[in-house]
Amino acid sequence: MLRVRLLECLAADQARLRQVAATDLAADVPGCPDWTVADLVRHVAVTYLHKVECMRTGRIPSSWPPDVSAEEPLPLFDRACRALDAEFDGRDPAALAPTWYDPDQTVGFWLRRMAQETVIHRVDAELAIGRSVAEIPADLATDGIDEVLRLFLGYRSRRWPEDFAEVLPGSAVEILATAGPASWLVRLGPDGATVASDRAAALAATVPVASAGNATAGPASSATAGPASSATAGPSGNATAGPSGTATAGPAATVSASPDRMLLWLWRRHDDDAIAWSGDRAAVDRLRLALAPATR
Repeated sequence: MLRVRLLECLAADQARLRQVAATDLAADVPGCPDWTVADLVRHVAVTYLHKVECMRTGRIPSSWPPDVSAEEPLPLFDRACRALDAEFDGRDPAALAPTWYDPDQTVGFWLRRMAQETVIHRVDAELAIGRSVAEIPADLATDGIDEVLRLFLGYRSRRWPEDFAEVLPGSAVEILATAGPASWLVRLGPDGATVASDRAAALAATVPVASAGNATAGPASSATAGPASSATAGPSGNATAGPSGTATAGPAATVSASPDRMLLWLWRRHDDDAIAWSGDRAAVDRLRLALAPATR
């Protein structure tokens, strides 16, 4: 997505999150067990301040979080929003900034990440208060689907396999996820996940923030397989060459939904009735299980 568009989405969701949270800070948050709305607001604020520190100092803080217990949640959130927005306003998305995602060490990574962080937690606040969930724009949702599948599941399951050891299958299974014109083929195996996407359709819905590869794994990344990878079937689900060059069957299952519903299902904020599925139900459940360490 373009920088201006991400900033627009971020600002809108910051305002909505604050508005909703202010009505009942004591409400429990169903998407974040053991949290109240006050805890949720503090979490977002401290997350913002962490990214500000990364961009200002050029390094990931070695001691975190700071003690902000003396500040009330909403004033803390307001302070953090001002600080984060000022950093994004004053920096080029292509400028260097340390991140947890090795292929992309730029401010643009954090702009995308904070826009996606904020929309999910805005929904958390709405669900906690019992408000109707405000619309998630299709371009933001499509970008979020790409992020959670490629980075949170694909990259992290290979970069930190110990976190996923209990949820990955013993043998490979493929699931096709479709949302609007975009699709992603997820291949789960004992060594982690790889993700191939229909790049043309995905890019038609959302454009990267800065240089190519700043929001998703680039061609050189070993963490997520791109469309040309021989390790996964193509997004169409047709039989393709597997790792040994032999033909592999199509996906075991397909899940589909509108971009907003798919995003919230992947982040475990929607139940299974938010999606349509076909094929092997166990494969759908396996994808849902594999996402758990990535989306808590």
